[in-house]
Amino acid sequence: MGSRKHIRAEKEKEEKKSLYFAKLTNNPSSPRKTRLMADLIRGVNVEKALHTLQYSSKESAIKLRKLLLSAIANWQSKNEGVRIEESNLYIKEVFVDGGRQLKRIRTAPQGRAHRIRKRSSHITMILDSRISVAEKTENN
Repeated sequence: MGSRKHIRAEKEKEEKKSLYFAKLTNNPSSPRKTRLMADLIRGVNVEKALHTLQYSSKESAIKLRKLLLSAIANWQSKNEGVRIEESNLYIKEVFVDGGRQLKRIRTAPQGRAHRIRKRSSHITMILDSRISVAEKTENN
C-alpha cells in the first residue's frame, strides 16, 4: 500500500473510533418502505425513537428498533463509564440504500412472462451525543 493510501486509511480508522453506528445489510424489505420509518426517527432522541418504533405497525419498524439497540450497545462498549441518560444520545443519521434484488418470473397471459424484482435494503444508523466535547471535558 502506498504512503498516501496508508495515511488516509489511518485517518479514516481514527474517525470511526469516535462514531457510534450500526449497519444492517440485505434487509428483506424494500428501501421505499423502510425509508418511511427511517424518516420518522431521524434527528430524534434515542428514547423517543425506541418508543416510536415499538408501537408502530410497520414491519420495518421491528428491524430498525433492533438496529437502534445494536447502535446503543456499540456506544456503550466505546463509553464504558458514562450513563446513557446523561449523554443525551440522538440519531444523527439514518440512511437506507438499495441492496441486492432477487429477480423472479411470474407467468403472464399469452405465454409471456413478467419480471418481479424482490428488493432488499442496506440500513446504516449513526448515533451522536448532544453534549459537546468541551462540556464533557469541563465536567471531568
